[in-house]
Amino acid sequence: MSNIKIICDSLSDVPSEYIEKYDIEIVPLSVIFDGKEYIDGIDISKDEFYKMLRDNEKLPTTSQVTYMAFKNTFDKYIVQDKEILYIGGSSNASGTYQSAVMAKNDIEGGKITTFDTLSLSLGSGCIVISAARLAKEGKSIDEILKHLEKLKESISIMFTVETLEYLQKGGRISLAKATIGNMLNIKPILCISDGLVKPISQVRGKKQVIGKIIELIKEQHGEDLSNKQIIIGCGDNSEDLKSLKKKLKEEFNEIECLEVNIGTCICAHSGPGVLGIGCCDK
Repeated sequence: MSNIKIICDSLSDVPSEYIEKYDIEIVPLSVIFDGKEYIDGIDISKDEFYKMLRDNEKLPTTSQVTYMAFKNTFDKYIVQDKEILYIGGSSNASGTYQSAVMAKNDIEGGKITTFDTLSLSLGSGCIVISAARLAKEGKSIDEILKHLEKLKESISIMFTVETLEYLQKGGRISLAKATIGNMLNIKPILCISDGLVKPISQVRGKKQVIGKIIELIKEQHGEDLSNKQIIIGCGDNSEDLKSLKKKLKEEFNEIECLEVNIGTCICAHSGPGVLGIGCCDK
């Protein structure tokens, strides 16, 4: 049995069955709605958050995991004599990873390793699952880290949004661009590059967006995804997820897709109608 404890934060979206299967600890960020702070996954569920997004004009903000939250979590497993591997959401997108490093540096006598995925959501979720699987197989920290570095080179994450409204409210695009884009039914396709959200393409209409995502996946990973770790996810738009999964099954043989509802930290910026895919080597 492995003595390695895998810890991540809620910037990573990991399917619940794998959290349980690999006993992964998730340290949550917080979201702030109308001045009230909610701890992600504890004080507010994903479904409750999606509804709040739909019902409110104002956009929530997110708050990184604190130094003390990490220190308390690390201490809990250090006293159990565990080797800790913390796998963080992109340090370029949040100060959460740095909080973990500061906590690690203030703990004496424990074996704590931190790894910056430079990814988010479904992308960092893929990396967390791969690390947990290797730990369960009995691999050492060094062996796991070597593999994760390779995964960072192969990983891609792409997603689209139902409306440009939330990107506009968050300051990522102008009001004029959002208004015109919504009028023309423009659907952006965004990616994570260097740990940050960046546009990669755009299409007109929901019917076109899934086809374009699959076209981009083929460009990056080829026609055979049977040896890939794949997570697909959505907000409250489960029918879109079913459509994406159906199209993936039609386009690729022997594909295995894990599914997850995308968390509050991503939906706070994208809106609840988000649809995406994360893909990397296993």
